[in-house]
Amino acid sequence: MFLTGLAALAVVPTLPTAARDLDGVRLFPLVAGCFVAASLLGGVLGGHWADRSGAQQPLATGLVLAVATLLVSGASTSVWQLAAGRFLDGLAGGMIMVAVNTAIGQAYPSRLQPRALALMSTCWIVPSLIGPPLAGLVAEWWSWRMVFFWLAALTVLPALAVAAVLRGRSRSAAPAPSDERAPRPALLVAVAVSAGAALGQYGVSGRDPRQLLFAAGGLGLLLVFAPRLLPRGTWRAARGLPATVLLRGLSSGTFFTLEALVPLLLVTERAAPPVLIGLVFTGAAVFWAAASWVQGRLLEHVPRHRLVVAGALVQSAAVAIAAVGTLPAAPAFTAGTAMLVAAVGMGLLAPSLTVLSLTHSPPGRQGAASGAMQTNQNLGQVTVLAVASAVLNLCLGAGVARAAGYGAAFLLLLIPCALAVLFSARTRAA
Repeated sequence: MFLTGLAALAVVPTLPTAARDLDGVRLFPLVAGCFVAASLLGGVLGGHWADRSGAQQPLATGLVLAVATLLVSGASTSVWQLAAGRFLDGLAGGMIMVAVNTAIGQAYPSRLQPRALALMSTCWIVPSLIGPPLAGLVAEWWSWRMVFFWLAALTVLPALAVAAVLRGRSRSAAPAPSDERAPRPALLVAVAVSAGAALGQYGVSGRDPRQLLFAAGGLGLLLVFAPRLLPRGTWRAARGLPATVLLRGLSSGTFFTLEALVPLLLVTERAAPPVLIGLVFTGAAVFWAAASWVQGRLLEHVPRHRLVVAGALVQSAAVAIAAVGTLPAAPAFTAGTAMLVAAVGMGLLAPSLTVLSLTHSPPGRQGAASGAMQTNQNLGQVTVLAVASAVLNLCLGAGVARAAGYGAAFLLLLIPCALAVLFSARTRAA
């Protein structure tokens, strides 16, 4: 998880430079959106693979694939090759995340699962501190390609060692009886959902009316195929696993929309220095990990659904702070503070929802549950960010003040926060 976090956080700051050097700036939204879209597919494949064969195989495969994708991206001769590398990286990342969560569900007793998940969050602290600045220095002094190549060199030996250790290991939990296994989703369904997510992200990335056709096509694919990858009753918040999966999407969509729009606000409206934005991202990672540690150590006896309520309320406060940060009289760092507060909410929400999903899963189906959580997390990110971006672009297109447009986009995020509070009781474990 440490190496995954380092690669994820170090690569992202170099992508704009890479797209510029490859004469593909106009396709940058596609490059940026490939990772999330592919992780949808990776999560589905990894989850059902873990249920059939154990978490070891998809984890080892994902690690080896992650190294290969860094080499593909670093050797890019066109923006399309870079996009392909990012797609494969998302595929590997989705498999790794789902495999890790499944392994925790299969191998750890329920009382230790919150602590194990907190440890996974902690693994992102050091990468958040050193990854972006080191990558920026390498890209500026040497080449953006060397960022990919050095990460591949750093990752290859640990990845091969883990793959060798996991090879041939028997699964930790017995498979579910054949009549209890979740039906294996068709590969084309997962591909269609990934394509819909990519089209949706590209469609709302600009103000060209022609791009709305891509957004409409992506939305159509998601509406038709996404429900087939989620537990029945997810979008109506049925009790148990469906409500838990729904809330993962709502909470992740809120946080990552703030993560996308707050830095944009600071750059375009407040002329904030890059160091401030870097500190905000680093602080968010630290606050997320700290809150996750608290829920795993100090609040381990608190019912998980109550922690979900607390996290959703904290996220609501973060949204309000972000909206206040759009006012001209508010200091520039006000909006940045919203990301820190939102990270505290996610530190409480994310591990609690993961534990609840494992609790609601029958034996031998933790992989399917983890895959559904990963799928809806990414769907929530894509959908909420798309809607907020559309509101922002509509406001700007109508001549509304830019600050007011950002404020409207932020206030929209109160809706998923309120839904998370409203439906939290439906995630309660028996």
